[in-house]
Amino acid sequence: MNVQSYNRVTINPRALQKNYRIIQEMAGGAVQIMAMIKADAYGHDMLRTARTLAAVGCKTFGVAELGEAVQLRKAGIQGEIFVMMGFADEYVEQIVDHELTPVIFAVETLERISQAASRAGKKIGVHLKVDSGMSRLGLLPDQVAQFLGYLDALPSVYLAGVVSHFSQSDDQMSSNTMMSYEVFTKICDEVGDKCRGVRHIANSGGIFNFPKTCGDMVRPGISLYGYYPDGMQGRQRAQGDRLVPAMSFTSRVIQVKTVPEGSGVSYGHTYITPYTTRLAVIPVGYEDGYMRCLSNRAEVLIKGRRASIRGRICMNMCMADITGIEGVREGDEVVLLGAQGEDAISADEIASWAGTISYEVLCLIGNNNERVYKDEEI
Repeated sequence: MNVQSYNRVTINPRALQKNYRIIQEMAGGAVQIMAMIKADAYGHDMLRTARTLAAVGCKTFGVAELGEAVQLRKAGIQGEIFVMMGFADEYVEQIVDHELTPVIFAVETLERISQAASRAGKKIGVHLKVDSGMSRLGLLPDQVAQFLGYLDALPSVYLAGVVSHFSQSDDQMSSNTMMSYEVFTKICDEVGDKCRGVRHIANSGGIFNFPKTCGDMVRPGISLYGYYPDGMQGRQRAQGDRLVPAMSFTSRVIQVKTVPEGSGVSYGHTYITPYTTRLAVIPVGYEDGYMRCLSNRAEVLIKGRRASIRGRICMNMCMADITGIEGVREGDEVVLLGAQGEDAISADEIASWAGTISYEVLCLIGNNNERVYKDEEI
């Protein structure tokens, strides 16, 4: 008999599939979708997410590191798998052996790929990463011509695509996004016929806020998991079918206690009860990805009602004020992320309490708890 934690993350595959279909409709039926499943699919389980999306037609996946891509291949994931963040020199053979697609941002890497492909008697398609204004990975525009010259001299590689990334597409009013897109399109024009394949720059923000940038392929990340890149504003602005959050996070009450007025709660007594207070002790803390900065800010759902977190969140526990919520007992369900009754707490709301973004919330919670996949009505 397996002993399970009090805490559980539940992923709804129907939500993932619905979000994929909404994204395809937004981008256009002819546009390819690269599902970004890096960071263990933003905490949603990379392998299960890949299989879930493949079942509705996804044939292209993106990860950050080579190890993630190899894991997918070994698990039987078909289709094209992009390695977006490079790889160490000693692992170059893995790219060829597992038929992966490398994103290249240095001439030296291009040469190593060509040598490995030549040894294997293969020809490898690479995607050139260009920096169109983010100042992160990628060749600067004035370096592209030199790269293309090297490419012509290497017989075992060819340019299968050109890729860049937006830095401000989560802001619908950003002028930077279209400026970045103009830089990208000029680079693509410079590359011209040397590129046999696709041009792709649009992330979730590009798809939903700047649809003209969708190009040949889009790379949705956060939107696959049910969240808009601009948070609650994007959800309020959305027309038609809305994205459906795929993750929920639940726990149980492990003790109910009543403490008198003037009692200090948790480490440092950062909360002093102003009245006789009933507290529910919940076995969730920062070890579980429930950030300490949520102390005295967050709320949870118990019996369909909101209960405020009181005092500092500990490594493995936190306390919620259930004064006024009748009938709370040990073993009752606590929803930290998701719906209960008529109310729901979203990753956007948790992010607003923590001063961060939904991406971080999902990664922290998803990657630090037992996960189950369960079909639920949406």
